[in-house]
Amino acid sequence: MTQPGTSLPVDAPDKLDSGVLKIAGVVVLGAIMSILDVTVVSVALPTFMEVFDATYATVAWTMTGYTLALATVIPLTGWAADRFGTKRLYIAALILFVFGSVLCSFAWDITSLITFRVLQGLGGGMLMPLGMTIMTRAAGPERIGRVMAVLGVPMLLGPIGGPILGGWLLQAASWHWIFLINVPIGAIALIAAVVIFPKDNPTPSESFDFMGMLMLSPGLALFLFGVSSIPETGTVVATRVLLPAIAGFALIVAFVRHALRTEHPLIDLHLFRNRALTVAVLTTVLFMVAFMGAGLLFPSYFLQIRGESTLAAGLLLAPQGLGAMLTMPIAGTFADRMGPGKIVLVGMVFITAGMAVFTQVGADTSYAVLLGGLFVMGMGLGATMMPIMTAALQTLNDHTIARGSTLMNIVQQTAGSIGTAVMSVVLTSQMKNVVNATSPADALDISAGAFGTTFMVALVLIVLTFIPAYFLPRKKIAPLEGADTPKAVLLH
Repeated sequence: MTQPGTSLPVDAPDKLDSGVLKIAGVVVLGAIMSILDVTVVSVALPTFMEVFDATYATVAWTMTGYTLALATVIPLTGWAADRFGTKRLYIAALILFVFGSVLCSFAWDITSLITFRVLQGLGGGMLMPLGMTIMTRAAGPERIGRVMAVLGVPMLLGPIGGPILGGWLLQAASWHWIFLINVPIGAIALIAAVVIFPKDNPTPSESFDFMGMLMLSPGLALFLFGVSSIPETGTVVATRVLLPAIAGFALIVAFVRHALRTEHPLIDLHLFRNRALTVAVLTTVLFMVAFMGAGLLFPSYFLQIRGESTLAAGLLLAPQGLGAMLTMPIAGTFADRMGPGKIVLVGMVFITAGMAVFTQVGADTSYAVLLGGLFVMGMGLGATMMPIMTAALQTLNDHTIARGSTLMNIVQQTAGSIGTAVMSVVLTSQMKNVVNATSPADALDISAGAFGTTFMVALVLIVLTFIPAYFLPRKKIAPLEGADTPKAVLLH
């Protein structure tokens, strides 16, 4: 007897076997490409300004367009995975992503580059939720913690490796190669997916929620467009921010009402009856706003305040990745054995301690102190991010995993975008005090203080994350035999 949708027996071994690890390897390859492309391109923005003779506000759309495409396509992924099968859809997403990458490398002006980045994002947006679904189905609920630990690797390598890889490619070759490098990686991932992924078992009985798509996908895109425009406009009351954000929010609210009355909605909001998933979503929102927002400021501090090169700034972030890689496998194992709640709380303590270091940054803060803070924060990150995802998915059955992973990816993407905008606005408002500086040294001290204040806002949000994190499951969840939903997780 096998688990539905997998070739693994119901009494699958406690450790990750070679079959699951092979699947994980393919998924990690695809996820690395998708996530790396966000941070690699951020390094190339000054190059795009020079090559295409465009303003920063214009070239920034190579980032924003990609992000909006991700948010737009993620809601469709859950239904499409059920309808066409995860393997086929994953392969199609890989092909679309690589094709978009090739087109980006041939861009002749900034408009064509932005257009091709949107196409690339449509493929990249499906890779992460699909990969998560394939891995969790292959491993089964008893081993989701360890699977999430493996999937956490690209989520760490992206922010850390992106600036390093981007800086090196721009120095050693040309901007075209930040896109062309996806071709060999994508080709390997494509061949491996065809050979290694289990055969699809799609369930085409559910009808497509076309009305829901017309509400949610444009709603998310408009809302994130408005939020993403805050740093550029410098205020939340600008027309460019308010109109799309309000329109997008109204569409999302309309979708919520629609989804609660529809038998097969695009995103199954009835999943929120699951207490563990609901708490995990609340924890994710606060955590992603705080950490993703602050995470983008770390390289900016090294670049703007310490005068480091892009490559050096990327290398200085390495301790965070090393700390996370140290704790992530351990956290994944313990999350499976005793529930993710205790692990997340311990990880949050480490993150709080590390973030507290950066609230005190100055223009000449010791590198030993800063790198130590990043290492401690990384240890906390390794014990936090993926165990939260484990808490959400561990209680779902085979049929609802695709919908659950899609929901969590939408939450992560939206909260991360909000966090980036919030921290950017706080930093920009604090930087206005630089005009009062009496000397270059004084201006540098004021700028460093602006970063410290912004990190303090992130620290407050991290502390608030302890509240929902306290209610995450602290015991191993055992599914009821023959039941769709594990014991003691439904809200009545």
